[in-house]
Amino acid sequence: MRKVSMATRAELVAAISCRYVLGGRAEKARMLDEFVALTGFHRKHAMRLLRGEREPAKGGPRPGRRVYGDDVRAALVVVWEASDR
Repeated sequence: MRKVSMATRAELVAAISCRYVLGGRAEKARMLDEFVALTGFHRKHAMRLLRGEREPAKGGPRPGRRVYGDDVRAALVVVWEASDR
């Protein structure tokens, strides 16, 4: 199988997806077979791409590491020493 660039794959998705959505069952199967052969995608992934399903949105950035002030740190040291840690 020849390697196809990601830009070419995106162009193929854009070109085929309109016809795929409107096509019948047999036509969809034929288009899907050709698309999978060209791109190397798995069938299920190809179906989702051609149907135009959106990827789930990622959440915001993860919070950074907590930074305790000196007063909190001193209280924690007392608690840790009391618990023999």
